[in-house]
Amino acid sequence: MKALISVSDKTGIVEFAQALHALGVQLLSTGGTAKLLADKGLPVTEVAEVTRFPEMLDGRVKTLHPMVHGGLLARRDLPEHMAALKEHGIETIDLLVVNLYPFEATVAKAGCTLADAIENIDIGGPAMVRSAAKNWKDVGVITAADQYDAVLAELKAGGKLSNQLRFALSVAAFNRISQYDGAISNYLSSVTFEDEKLSEEYVPERSAFPGQSNSQFIKIQDLRYGENSHQQAAWYRDLYPAPGSLATGVQLQGKELSYNNIADADAAWECVKSFEVPACVIVKHANPCGVAVGADAFEAYSKAFQTDPTSAFGGIIAFNRAVDKAAAEAVSKQFVEVLMAPDFSAEALEIFKSKVNVRLMKIALPAGGNTDWEQGRNAIESKRVGSGILLQSADNHELQLADLKVVTVKQPTPQELQDLLFAWKVAKFVKSNAIVFCKNGMTMGVGAGQMSRLDSARIASIKAEAAKLSLQNTVVASDAFFPFRDGLDVVVDAGASCVAQPGGSMRDQEVIDAANERGVAMVFTGVRHFRH
Repeated sequence: MKALISVSDKTGIVEFAQALHALGVQLLSTGGTAKLLADKGLPVTEVAEVTRFPEMLDGRVKTLHPMVHGGLLARRDLPEHMAALKEHGIETIDLLVVNLYPFEATVAKAGCTLADAIENIDIGGPAMVRSAAKNWKDVGVITAADQYDAVLAELKAGGKLSNQLRFALSVAAFNRISQYDGAISNYLSSVTFEDEKLSEEYVPERSAFPGQSNSQFIKIQDLRYGENSHQQAAWYRDLYPAPGSLATGVQLQGKELSYNNIADADAAWECVKSFEVPACVIVKHANPCGVAVGADAFEAYSKAFQTDPTSAFGGIIAFNRAVDKAAAEAVSKQFVEVLMAPDFSAEALEIFKSKVNVRLMKIALPAGGNTDWEQGRNAIESKRVGSGILLQSADNHELQLADLKVVTVKQPTPQELQDLLFAWKVAKFVKSNAIVFCKNGMTMGVGAGQMSRLDSARIASIKAEAAKLSLQNTVVASDAFFPFRDGLDVVVDAGASCVAQPGGSMRDQEVIDAANERGVAMVFTGVRHFRH
């Protein structure tokens, strides 16, 4: 058995090659990999000795040769193939171990030059991988270090690879080539090419939306059904999921997550992790029906549940702090579909052990950083439309106190300003048209998804009344501007004393005059949060 090894990422390759050698496998290699293996005392033959042609063009040409590809592509079950190999003195290659130049990592670096990007486009590697993967019945192709153990286990057990493993390795290889080519296409079609600036140091400007969008997703699991029982569905994650995102979570117990569970869980998790203090978010049908902050998880949940106990039944609950015994005991009294948190105490896990259908998800919070990815957030959002897709930068805008522009005679109090920031953060996760009443770090009434902002305001008031919550001296966030004064009048009639809205309407002055007339404070945020 003969193995050709040519890797850019050399993690674990020495140990793997040593194990292959111990099993009697002959080793072929190229360039730096060959030198590394030889330095470790392994008998290795340089590919240049096999091809009888030296590496050239700074290593760009070394494996693009019939002596290599013939050995990979020849079908052992076809006499004419084997006769052709014998005629030309070509030996078969049974294992190919290749990982590719680090193109994705290179272009992800700040200040990456076009020259660096181009130089990290692998040519020979993908060509060999495709050859070996096509001939999977005879050749095992290894493209990642995490495949080494499975390959060695089968070689040690039976001296060869099973058809099942060789096919799985082939699929993984073609997937890797697809990912690699997609990354190259995404990068190059995002570049603004300027010939007059072309040099080795040229760092091109790049569009956030490339000329061709090649998304790569890895299936996490097949789902029992989709949004409705007659629809099929599966859950996929990004090739490189952001830390602290839903796809990185681990299910600790409970039934399999459904399509709707996942969609609602994402809404709850994205909302709750946007708070820096202990918070709880309860979501029903993609909308927060209760959000609150508190001194700990128990207090945050207790306040969030008060907003709308009816809708909280069968809801999705997310915490941004560990769930302890007190919080677990409180939550366990209601019917909950999914419960998410960064961690669960041993007592909390014991409490839910008897509730076998409750899905517990443990998701680490992102460590944070300057980029959306480091903060665990999507940078780009998508929406499928007929024969197409809409892409946009994600709504990751964070409103600051300094962004608020007071437009009324009455000034908000310091507490109202803090509640406005809280209400605005919640409104961002409520389907448009969104109206959110809040007070003391707690939602008091939520109106979502109505065609009229007036109706959303009325629904929020109705829900607050049903929950026996007073809206007197609450603050209100409206995700978009009030086009007429009637919407403002509805929330003020309900008890609001302070309102936040984006502004920007032709009738802004009419609404400002109405706020002054009603004796309430109003601030403009300068940004809206439509969520369709």
